Amino acid sequence: ELGWISKVHVNRPAVVRHAEQIKKWRTVKGNWQAAWLLKAVTCIDLTTLSGDDTPSNVHRLCFKAKHPIREDLLKAMDMHDKGITVGAVCVYPARVTDAVNALKAAGCNIPVASVAAGFPSGQTPLETKLAEIKLAVEYGAREIDIVISRSLVLTGQWERLYEEIRQCREACGKAHMKTILATGELGSLANVYKASMIAMMAGSDFIKTSTGKEVENATFPVGIVMMRAIREFYWQTGNKVGFKPAGGIRTAKEAITWLMLVKEELGVEWLTPELFRLGASSLLEDIEKQIFCHVTGSYALQHDLAMA
Repeated sequence: ELGWISKVHVNRPAVVRHAEQIKKWRTVKGNWQAAWLLKAVTCIDLTTLSGDDTPSNVHRLCFKAKHPIREDLLKAMDMHDKGITVGAVCVYPARVTDAVNALKAAGCNIPVASVAAGFPSGQTPLETKLAEIKLAVEYGAREIDIVISRSLVLTGQWERLYEEIRQCREACGKAHMKTILATGELGSLANVYKASMIAMMAGSDFIKTSTGKEVENATFPVGIVMMRAIREFYWQTGNKVGFKPAGGIRTAKEAITWLMLVKEELGVEWLTPELFRLGASSLLEDIEKQIFCHVTGSYALQHDLAMA
């Protein structure tokens, strides 16, 4: 439906003003903070996307995914029997089998997500992208994070973008598909809104801000625009699409602010791993430090959280 995006106008000054206000929001404290942080943990896609990934560091990541917070800290909050794990483990396609086997050996059902479709640049032929997606699914990935071709957005080729994403969705089969917009490279907030709409029309289960490899990753202005596109799409179709900010989210305070923004823009029903994820590699470490401080009243030493 090109009519949905042909007359899009984004009031950038208003979006930026609202984003600045968000940064000044007062965060929650005490037990409320601990509760929000545990909620954030369940929505994390615990990620390793490095060129030097090996089976051993993927195994460690999977162990951390099942035990994101130290058991004694959870017992102190009476949360040890609530099944708190991260939302997913995210790796490159070549490491999917390692992650699937590690999680299976650990006896947990955490899904494995794989980046694909020419991640992170998207500068590969469509045939190669589709083959990579199919291989990742074959290896056992239950979620696929694809990346769009930014050139199609920058040159206004919306129908080609739709068709490319649609074919990627078809290649995913039963796996959930998260579409990475790489918003830092789309040129304008209007393009972010349009690309969000096209991705949802083409069947994306989630739309995601960034690969984490761009100069500019998840920012509040971009998040506001993408969430309002999700809200508009829900009003128009009745379909709920998930949202995933990724890249540069490193502190517990930032995680809580993103949760609060989702609650404000989309509602409480989006605050579940089925509709909200945080893409992060180092965020969990800071969350566990804050929970350690909440439980013990002192800051963690380096050896206290050795698996962080």
